[in-house]
Amino acid sequence: MHPPQRDHPGPFTRLLLLWLAGAALRLTLLAVPSLIPLIHVELGLSETEVGVLSGLPAVLFALAAVPGSLLIARLGARATVIVGLLLCALAGGLRGAATDIALLDVTTVLMALGIAFMQPALPPLVREWMPNRIGLATAVYTNGLVVGEILPVALTIPFVLPLVAMSWRWGLALWSLPVLLITVLFAWLGPHDLERGREVTPARWWPDWSNPLVWRLGAMLGAANACYFGTNAFLPDYLHQLGRSDLVSPALSALNIGQLPASFVLLAVAGRLERRVWPYLAGGVTLLMALMGIALSSGAMIIVAAGTIGFAAAGMLVLMLALPPLLSTPGDTHRLTAAMFTVSYSCAMLVSVVSGLAWDLTKVAAVTFAPMGLSAVALIAFAPGVAVKRAVPRMGGNPMD
Repeated sequence: MHPPQRDHPGPFTRLLLLWLAGAALRLTLLAVPSLIPLIHVELGLSETEVGVLSGLPAVLFALAAVPGSLLIARLGARATVIVGLLLCALAGGLRGAATDIALLDVTTVLMALGIAFMQPALPPLVREWMPNRIGLATAVYTNGLVVGEILPVALTIPFVLPLVAMSWRWGLALWSLPVLLITVLFAWLGPHDLERGREVTPARWWPDWSNPLVWRLGAMLGAANACYFGTNAFLPDYLHQLGRSDLVSPALSALNIGQLPASFVLLAVAGRLERRVWPYLAGGVTLLMALMGIALSSGAMIIVAAGTIGFAAAGMLVLMLALPPLLSTPGDTHRLTAAMFTVSYSCAMLVSVVSGLAWDLTKVAAVTFAPMGLSAVALIAFAPGVAVKRAVPRMGGNPMD
């Protein structure tokens, strides 16, 4: 038996590359929140400018998903991931050279553009690299994404800032180095023989917006994202309003760290759940009950409820990202994924705005969680209509190939 060629890495290498790409989706992005106080003081930012800086990535994720589909159609999923990684690493590092908020916003837009290109490229890459293990491969790169969210938040203040003499500029640059290394590894080890047989005729890239599945999947993922991002955004002020500022740190930690056990559990069982409807129903019910727990509690149960939202939202993310490769034909995975991201991020932003308006108009803090609760109800309502069939034919040989 011949040793594996570099063009034909084994399943472990493919899964490792997918995990690293998943982590790269969030490493540079989540390095910012811990550095905001330093950036705020040095650049003299207003609260509005801080809000714009924080919101720019989500806007790009919604607007640039379809252009990412075009890039995938022209270059292929693997090359698109490499382009996205390189753009994310270089622009993410250049943020540290910004002399004013305008340059910081521009480099943030470029960094987010790289991430926006990568996100719709990973599901079709999962289909190409691991066609018989779509659920497992999706769980692996989503686990990397969750770890990529946690590491910058956990390490920036206690370890990274002391290492760079408390400089937010060098802190941003340092978090871009792992992404640059991942780019090199992906380009060197990632199998590219799977794309050599691509037809000369350009693949389709514009989503089929008339397909109800696009809106159903986008609304379902958007509902889960709305619950997670909305809780992150409004929980601190809600707890301050309750007079329980002491719960802010443990509740946010529970919300974000709660994602991790879900991603590890699904590494083991995603393959058995990917074609069933009940996990999506259970996820919607869990999110709804946890949101009610926050709105109706005033003590430590809020921490438990926040952790439950993190767990359920991460579980929904893994299972939802496995659906485009399973439900689409081979040449359409990128189109369906891009449309799903466009709809989902738009829904999440809309729900966040409505949640804020609900609080402002009613002057009742708990009402801010009502739009998120309606999102969870929408997830429950849409779940039974997803016909989860395997669109990829099982192949002979090693089932891990």
